[in-house]
Amino acid sequence: MGKKTISTPENLQVLYEDNHIIVVNKRAGDLVQGDKTGDSPLSDIVKEYLKDKYNKPGNVYLGVVHRLDRPTTGIVLFAKTSKALPRLNKLFSEKSASKTYWALVKNQPPKMEDTLIHWLKKNPKNNKSSAFHKETTRSKRAVLHYLILKQLNNYFLLEIELETGRHHQIRSQLSSIGCPIKGDLKYGFDRSNPDGSIHLHARKLEFTHPVSKEAICITAPLPNDPLWDAC
Repeated sequence: MGKKTISTPENLQVLYEDNHIIVVNKRAGDLVQGDKTGDSPLSDIVKEYLKDKYNKPGNVYLGVVHRLDRPTTGIVLFAKTSKALPRLNKLFSEKSASKTYWALVKNQPPKMEDTLIHWLKKNPKNNKSSAFHKETTRSKRAVLHYLILKQLNNYFLLEIELETGRHHQIRSQLSSIGCPIKGDLKYGFDRSNPDGSIHLHARKLEFTHPVSKEAICITAPLPNDPLWDAC
């Protein structure tokens, strides 16, 4: 696998684009929005792509609707217009957008399919969320549904539907049932992936278009990787 290939305006994988929205397939290592590292975020790379594609002078408008953790891959949706952004924000805040993830774990989950309910508490010092079975101070309720899709030689492929969108929710909740995601050292996997990724992929996004109101369903191809290829 080797070194990670982060996105540039030239290699950006655009999954869908129209006048109001653009959806891209995020690579592992891409930062969705700027942070203290000072690395170029995906939002800037998409702006550069749009600027080049449409020969736009001056600044390009782009609204960040949601985020993915840096080592995670898959679907990220951006708003291209100020008309679309608040409508998309409303869709996400009202949980009207359906998000499906794929994850590879080494340990077999206790059930073939299940709903996990925890209370997550974020520690800003180590940027990590802890999962509790009961509500505690400053914790937030987290709900996900998982299904074992496939058993590989040493791993299990899980499909995950999120009901809530909490900090490191999937990583924390799967770790709490003894199933850390492959490569996720922070949440208990025994070794990291060579490229710094974790095997968590935002696979599918379904939502109503903020302007045309048509139903949109987007699936993101899996990263080029022997384990993902086996899925």
